[in-house]
Amino acid sequence: MVIHYKCPNCGGDMSYDAELGKLHCESCGREDSIEDFPTENIQSVFSEEDGKEYHCKNCGAVIMTDADTTATTCSFCGAGVVLGDRLSGKMAPLRIIPFKISREQAIKAFKSWAGNGRLTPKGFMTADRIKKVTGIYVPFWLYDLNSRVQANALCTKVRTYTRGDYIYTETRYYDVYRDINLDYIKLPVDASEKMNDELMDRLEPYNYGDLKEFKTPYLAGYIAEKYNYDEEELLPRAKSKIENYIHSYISSTIAGYSTVSYNSKNIDTSKKSAYYTLLPVWMVYYDYDNSEHTFAMNGQTGKVVGTPPISYSRVAAWFAGIAGSIFIILRIIALVMGGGLW
Repeated sequence: MVIHYKCPNCGGDMSYDAELGKLHCESCGREDSIEDFPTENIQSVFSEEDGKEYHCKNCGAVIMTDADTTATTCSFCGAGVVLGDRLSGKMAPLRIIPFKISREQAIKAFKSWAGNGRLTPKGFMTADRIKKVTGIYVPFWLYDLNSRVQANALCTKVRTYTRGDYIYTETRYYDVYRDINLDYIKLPVDASEKMNDELMDRLEPYNYGDLKEFKTPYLAGYIAEKYNYDEEELLPRAKSKIENYIHSYISSTIAGYSTVSYNSKNIDTSKKSAYYTLLPVWMVYYDYDNSEHTFAMNGQTGKVVGTPPISYSRVAAWFAGIAGSIFIILRIIALVMGGGLW
């Protein structure tokens, strides 16, 4: 099923405008809120294909997608379409954070970010080689987790003091036990096999105060993916994301000792709930030095992540500058201390 959102005024295609937070018609400028959009202007057509080929209701062109795409644009007429049959049943998202940053804002923010790279090649800093900017709703599972932790440690407090001609060291031993209950709310784990997990993790945090009930009009004009991994398959990864925090929190509760030696740590983490959620990401594809570099931008906050190319001449100059500064400082110290010129 291909879904189009038609303008009630002129019949043109409407898409979701991130700056306005509404459906917007490029032809006549009409704006409609998602909640108030008249349902009679939602056009849909069902396909009996195998789920990979659809027909654009707007122009009749064939829309070819892979099996994971749930929203895209017609490559012939440019209309934003939603593949509704891929967003039903178990594949229907529960929540969504709509885009807050428009394509133009994303390009401007990326150019600003690229221009701040002190160690990137000079040509890269112009940020004028943007090949493509794509707005994608990436599927995530948001987990609510609970961890019950029981930790036992042997701790010491060491005191050294002097009496007469003797120096004494006093060591006191403590058997420390902790019973801790930890809750984690809305822990995100991306569920698309196409996306780089590390890149998606670095886009955090999102402001979950902007979470909304999922409605298909938010997808109009953007690309969206359905999940490849369900909540049970990704649960081990969700647990691994909080592992370092758990150990850090245990350590923070056992403070003031000279030494801490753990006898046991029993950590039992369980899932309380999981929400299938779509989060906004701008993918920026950038050509430099005959190769393509991929960056991601949080479509809500504007945070940019990725690894730009490094200019080894700039790195050398940076280290030379540090070495020169240290040399000057040492000369000044030598003069102040009464030393001669080097």
